[in-house]
Amino acid sequence: MNPWAVIATGSVIAGYAAVSRRLSSTCVSGPMVFVSCGLAIGPLWLDLIDRAHDAELARALLESALALVLFTGAASIRRRDLRRERSLPSRLLAVGLPLTMAIGWLVAWAVLPGLSGWELAVVAIILAPTDAALGEQAVSNSRVPAQVRHGLSVESGLNDGIVLPFFLLALAAAGGGEHGEQGPLAAFFLALVASSAIGLTAGWLGARVLRWSALRRWSTESWRQILILAVPATAYALCVVIDGSGFIGAWTAGLAFGSVLRTKTPAGQAATTEEHIHREVEFSDRLGEFLAALSFVLFGGLILGPALQHADGRMVLYAVLSLTVIRMVPVVIALWGTGLRAPTVAYIGWFGPRGLASVVFGLIAFEEGLPGTELLSGVVAVTVALSVYLHGASAVFLGSRYGSWYTDALRHSPDLREGRTGP
Repeated sequence: MNPWAVIATGSVIAGYAAVSRRLSSTCVSGPMVFVSCGLAIGPLWLDLIDRAHDAELARALLESALALVLFTGAASIRRRDLRRERSLPSRLLAVGLPLTMAIGWLVAWAVLPGLSGWELAVVAIILAPTDAALGEQAVSNSRVPAQVRHGLSVESGLNDGIVLPFFLLALAAAGGGEHGEQGPLAAFFLALVASSAIGLTAGWLGARVLRWSALRRWSTESWRQILILAVPATAYALCVVIDGSGFIGAWTAGLAFGSVLRTKTPAGQAATTEEHIHREVEFSDRLGEFLAALSFVLFGGLILGPALQHADGRMVLYAVLSLTVIRMVPVVIALWGTGLRAPTVAYIGWFGPRGLASVVFGLIAFEEGLPGTELLSGVVAVTVALSVYLHGASAVFLGSRYGSWYTDALRHSPDLREGRTGP
């Protein structure tokens, strides 16, 4: 990579870090800054990076970032959050997510002629998972009810892992790369069954070793954090060895890892508290944020910049529909009968940003050489770009407005559904 591109990227990330607290109350988000930096150093302006020379580095960085985000996101999920009757994240994942993929596929049929049925399915699946980081202020605003903030965070932490098997199946059926030789069913088995088994085993073993070492005080806290990083890396590599999905391996490893860490400890030994778990994985979270920042820079320069040179009305139309109708209709259906008020449903429906998972899945699909690669890649790039700027710019304002509505509504209706934590 051009050294000047590295200098520019490092300077922008350091600059944002220096003023991040001040910017957190404005309409300027981190992803907006990083994508803009990528556009500036890409082919549209300074031309310091290009896909031909930096493709391998970009893919390695993007995949590393997503694998780590999948692991840490899954590790932070508590099983009881999904077992509750009428649980908000359960409804969004079990009802809203499949509907999002189905409606996205149907809309793509009408808006994106020229793509095959499986390529249309690939587009819909790529743009189904959400990324809470793009609207961070919307899920961190303390005035927003905890149930809503928690629901959006859990949805974002799990939906990218859930769509992975469907993405790989659709990609294989569309004739993509190495999986085309195996066939869709073989690719699906390796991705879902074999990779899940590897990930669950790696996560379970890693967590058991961590607990055993920590309870006996045989390890320092800093090296325990390094141990945590080794778990998704090992799971990912093992899945690649068997031609499975490293992402599913990392995601399921996170599920097992977090579950084991939260199990009760024997009598007389210190319990593994939520605070302790958070402290142990904090380094992995911070590293994931840094890699995600670099990924958005590369997205702006290597993916979005070239896509904008060939963008057309179809891409923009589908992007707008993806962020509105395709997201909001499934949310309304999923939350029907919960008793949540219309402003809450609208808030949840709007804050379904498309981010890192969509970028990485789109890059994988692009490199598989499908017949409609250029259109497919362009749709994904434009949709993610619109999401970065629209969700980032609206998070503070809408979070404040919705928080004010909730405070006023709770004053008049103390039994407001949004204020409850149970069913």
